[in-house]
Amino acid sequence: MLNIVVCVSGGGTNLQAIIDGVAEGRIRNTKIVGVISNNAGAYALTRAKDAGIPAFCISPKKFENRENFNQAFLAQLEALAPDLIVLAGFLVILPEKMIEVYRNRIINIHPSLIPSFCGTGYYGLKVHEAALTRGVKVTGATVHYVDEGTDTGRIIMQKAVEVLEGDTPEVLQRRVMEQAEWVILPKAIDEIASSRE
Repeated sequence: MLNIVVCVSGGGTNLQAIIDGVAEGRIRNTKIVGVISNNAGAYALTRAKDAGIPAFCISPKKFENRENFNQAFLAQLEALAPDLIVLAGFLVILPEKMIEVYRNRIINIHPSLIPSFCGTGYYGLKVHEAALTRGVKVTGATVHYVDEGTDTGRIIMQKAVEVLEGDTPEVLQRRVMEQAEWVILPKAIDEIASSRE
């Protein structure tokens, strides 16, 4: 059984895709042992509770400094003892110690075809705005391992999505989520779980 912790900052649509994937048997031999958010208002926490998954908010705002936040975040992860950590829209720079301890056990979903529109500053709608400004005809999503860089870890899986005439960043974001993110993130977790059998 692959025990996973999902870290998320916002609405949790990718978290929902994972919850549904586990429930429907598309993600095999996997259990979500916890959801951690840095944002007390994140709807992802509600999604987790509705699915009977332990949910925790560890917000940097509640700590005197970053070091104390990092320690609390790592302590919560250690308590959950995950085999894999899934970053699903988690807008927090990971502590270096976490990357060391969980090397090759942290994956991230990014809403572009890396190496395009990735790295520092590229998250959320900013990625789709950049794609439209550049005029690309194809975009997509990437699941990759997390290393010390920003979106620089080894690529696990990618899926392309067509950019259509008249797309707004919001419309494109939705299409990339529906056609790519919600497809390849569950698939990547399933493959990792299967490879451990």
